[in-house]
Amino acid sequence: MTDPQAALATLMPIQIITRQGVSHPFGDKRTVKQAFPNPIPSEQSDPFLMCDYFDSPSTGVAQHPDDFPINWHPHSGFDICSYLKKGFGRHGDSLGNRETFEAPGMQWISTGSGVEHAEGGATPAGQEVEGFQIWINVPANKKQLDPRYGTVPTPDLPALPLNGGKSTVRVLAGEAFGTKGPFDTVQPVQMMDFELQPSDEVSFPIGGDFDTTILYVYDGELTHLNHQTGSHSQSSAIPRGSVILMDASMPDKRHIELKASTKGAHVMVFAGRKLRQPISWHGPIVLNTHDEITETIRAIRSGQFPPVRVQWDYKKIASKPKE
Repeated sequence: MTDPQAALATLMPIQIITRQGVSHPFGDKRTVKQAFPNPIPSEQSDPFLMCDYFDSPSTGVAQHPDDFPINWHPHSGFDICSYLKKGFGRHGDSLGNRETFEAPGMQWISTGSGVEHAEGGATPAGQEVEGFQIWINVPANKKQLDPRYGTVPTPDLPALPLNGGKSTVRVLAGEAFGTKGPFDTVQPVQMMDFELQPSDEVSFPIGGDFDTTILYVYDGELTHLNHQTGSHSQSSAIPRGSVILMDASMPDKRHIELKASTKGAHVMVFAGRKLRQPISWHGPIVLNTHDEITETIRAIRSGQFPPVRVQWDYKKIASKPKE
């Protein structure tokens, strides 16, 4: 039999329990909920840069194949995951990709030396669009790699059953629960999405050399996390919107133990190894120095960005050569 005290000794301690922030990523009235960098700053969330959670009705399907609600914009120097739980994803980019997929599913881009892309416009008006956009930093010596892209349909992103019941986990990146996630990140990470049924619980390990671990309770609530709740009493719930920074610095304390309340709980788990490198962040561009940012902006303004792209006008699908 498992020794309860021995099992307890391997649980990862809680460092901070805080609340999700609110961000305006488009500079208008549209908002998203954010797990990091607001309220967990980049120095603590490293290598994770951003996690935006959105859950709102669609404004409708684009009327023209070249129209996108989130219009063309540049990215450089990091990896992007667009993970949808409800609705339809739609994407175009400077590598010539035009893809639409149904949720639950995912698209990812390793932006490398640079991409332009546009998004949205596939979900019928009034239908709910729920999902996450997650940014992950990459090492300085790999920021200029050629960009890469992938679409992950529902069959390739299975909901794995937990405890023989209806609770599930989707492994988005890294290895866990005997499977490997399809998000092909430059910097190794673990990313998992748990959907726990009421009063269910699960225990799992975090990769041994990952020194960052963050949990985001984006729906429902937990009754406990690793038998403690930080500044809360042990009987207090950890409610929807909670963001938990764990202390992943100890090699002998690697386990996470979650228990859902009678409301159930949906929890995203992020784990990775810190880069501990300078970050120069200008909107959709994340590099290491201000000079690199200035050089990239100059390339955008002069039409030399992105350096790797198709030879036809990727913003007009009619320009794509016939195969």
